[in-house]
Amino acid sequence: MTKASNELLEGITLDVYLYVVKIGKPVGPRDVMKAVDLSSPSVAYRHLQKLEDLGYFQKNEYGEYIVKKRATVRGYVWFGRRLIPTLWRYSLIFLAILLVELYVLVVHFPVETNEFKIFFLLLLLITGSALGVFTVEGVLQNKRKHKQNRMRD
Repeated sequence: MTKASNELLEGITLDVYLYVVKIGKPVGPRDVMKAVDLSSPSVAYRHLQKLEDLGYFQKNEYGEYIVKKRATVRGYVWFGRRLIPTLWRYSLIFLAILLVELYVLVVHFPVETNEFKIFFLLLLLITGSALGVFTVEGVLQNKRKHKQNRMRD
């Protein structure tokens, strides 16, 4: 995606795009108007038309809009029909590492030395901290996105 089209996909237009992707079926301007809380069908139509011009939507034979291609939104990744912060992907990686470390600690705990146990407890602390930081930052990023979109309305 070019930088120009990335700048155009924000605010209400991004909300419209995310709504259509989320429901996964053809929509018309009145559907979008109600779902995104717009003032009139013509405002919804303008945003749908903008998304069609950018190549993200196309009209079907009934004049309804369907998703043609997925947009790339900086700092987010697609998970099914949802856009989630990239930081949550890192949280999942650290969660998997933490679970493996816990398994190793539980299996080796009865037979290992105190140095091993202390080392692994510190390792668990570091991994747990990284998991916490990425999770919290992902939540804050998600809240900032929703707050920015509401302020633009």
